[in-house]
Amino acid sequence: MTFTPKTLLRVSVAVALVTILLKGLAGYVTNSMGLISDAMESFVNLASAMFALGMVTIASRPADEDHPYGHHKAEYFSSGFEGILIVGAAAAILWVSVQRLLSPQPLEQLGWGLGLSVVSSGFNAALALVLFRAARAHRSIALEADARHLMTDVWTSAGVVVGIAAVHFSGWLWLDPVLAIGVALNIVREGVRLVWRSSQGLMDEALDPETIATLRTTLDQFAARMPEGTRMRFDDMVTRRAGQRRFADLHMHVPGEWTLQHAAAMRDELEQALMDAVPGLRVTIQLLPLGMEARGPHIEEEEAA
Repeated sequence: MTFTPKTLLRVSVAVALVTILLKGLAGYVTNSMGLISDAMESFVNLASAMFALGMVTIASRPADEDHPYGHHKAEYFSSGFEGILIVGAAAAILWVSVQRLLSPQPLEQLGWGLGLSVVSSGFNAALALVLFRAARAHRSIALEADARHLMTDVWTSAGVVVGIAAVHFSGWLWLDPVLAIGVALNIVREGVRLVWRSSQGLMDEALDPETIATLRTTLDQFAARMPEGTRMRFDDMVTRRAGQRRFADLHMHVPGEWTLQHAAAMRDELEQALMDAVPGLRVTIQLLPLGMEARGPHIEEEEAA
């Protein structure tokens, strides 16, 4: 069964509420700064999932007069917002952890606390795996960002559990806040990565090399199976991604003696072949006679120089 991004993000909100309850209770009964910091990150999970749900809802709106290319880039705001929240949560964890490091406190009821933490991590891990698969299927950076954050939470919880066990057996109370500081630094790393990826999407980053290779292979195959294929030429291909939508623009050079109707028919067939090869692609092909180059790319090069 395939779930929509909005359905999965609603589930993510529900799971975040459950993990806040479980990890918050674990931190309360153990008095562990490591578990408390883990619970604080779950609040970020909740805020991120709610914001992502709103952005995915906007991104799914059809194109309109004010947004003729659609609203797909809204997902990048979700990923960037989640990254900023993660960094903010890490700063709060660092502040509280340093205070605890200066004044260590004993841990209590570790069995219950660790058990609750493990159960909540199981929920997060299961949801993250589902989100990763859905992100690939829907080409959604919002789902991918939420999945990566949840997996960071899972590894964080695993580190906390191991660290608290070490505190219990060694008696080194200072190890608990040091562990929380390590959790915070790991969270910062993931937050910075999400902000960076969002910025690249907003700046119209090119499609991945594998997709570009697929487009070029499709062009070659199209020319090879056409009787007039040896007289066609394709160049100046540029690509970009906007949320779930992918775009490609290129020039198609054909013999000048072709009729406009014949050339347009070849272009339409090529557009369909490219869209079949790369789902979610919106392609624009400019027709040009052989021997003529478009002025656009050359003007941009001259302006850049």
